Amino acid sequence: MPGTKAKLTHPHGDRELCDEAVRLYTEALRNDGIGRPETAAAPCLLDMALLHPDPRDADWLRPVPPSAALAHLLLPITREIHERVRLTAVLADSLAPLMAVPSADPNLSITVLEGMPLIVSVLSEASAAATSEILTAQPGGNRKQEAMKQGLDNSLAAIERGAQLRHIYQHPARYSPHLKDYMTRVPADRLEVRTVEQTVERLIIFDREMALIPADAERTTALEIRHPALVTYLVQVYEVLWAQGTPLTEHLPATSPRTQVTPVQQSIARLLVEGTSDEAVARRMGISVRTCRAHIAKLMQALNASSRTHLGALLVQSGLVTPEPARGPRPGTDEGPSPARIAPDGNGPSGPK
Repeated sequence: MPGTKAKLTHPHGDRELCDEAVRLYTEALRNDGIGRPETAAAPCLLDMALLHPDPRDADWLRPVPPSAALAHLLLPITREIHERVRLTAVLADSLAPLMAVPSADPNLSITVLEGMPLIVSVLSEASAAATSEILTAQPGGNRKQEAMKQGLDNSLAAIERGAQLRHIYQHPARYSPHLKDYMTRVPADRLEVRTVEQTVERLIIFDREMALIPADAERTTALEIRHPALVTYLVQVYEVLWAQGTPLTEHLPATSPRTQVTPVQQSIARLLVEGTSDEAVARRMGISVRTCRAHIAKLMQALNASSRTHLGALLVQSGLVTPEPARGPRPGTDEGPSPARIAPDGNGPSGPK
């Protein structure tokens, strides 16, 4: 069929002109018409009413003036645009007032963000929109250069809109060159940084209205929280950590003058006396297991400990670690208070539990 052949030859939309149609239409305008057989290759000319038959000769097609053709072709599109604008206004008038109505379902205020690209995008958008403050708690001591660069971009975007920044890191981050570089690039009057011995998982709060927390161990999934009660609770958790932190501009609390032990090593000592494994100590301190064991070796050397069990006793005797108050036996048992102990292999508490 001729019509089918034309569609196969010119596969374009009903409101489009192919190159052949434009050429023939131009020729018709110049010659005040064109023969019908010549337009067989461009049926869109007649479909779009750009040509009409001469009243005196049906095989001669005369062109419609371009201005009239344009008005004719734009009319249905204009009507469609007006209809969509009207529908948009109706939807906005109906639903916009409802946005202020709080939802009783907290799930509507929690969004799951899957994948690092989406998480990074939400962080960037939230930072650029913040106008009051951004609170962050970042576990770990080794601040990666790429992460600090992304954090710098987000921080500068927030500062540009007037936001203040507060960051909480763990003590080992004090020795991170990437953190030091970050500090030199952010205006000092808009940034406060404190470090703590142990902190919660990653937590970022924007203008006390929205918070982001990890949803899996790999941090490739996050929760975007906008429920007011949950955000308020997370802010309170943050303020408790902040109050316990040491400003980065101040030295960490001094350790016992009788031993050459750093504050980080003293924190490790407290965890060891509790019977915490090397892996758990490293995780809670934000350092690698290898670094953790290097600190333990230095503790043993500083206290002249002959074994890890001996180290536990010396840590308490030296005053580096204050033992927990003795507790009486549990009801119905003959068990007495448990002494401080360190696993000899570093994998967990030694002796019976």
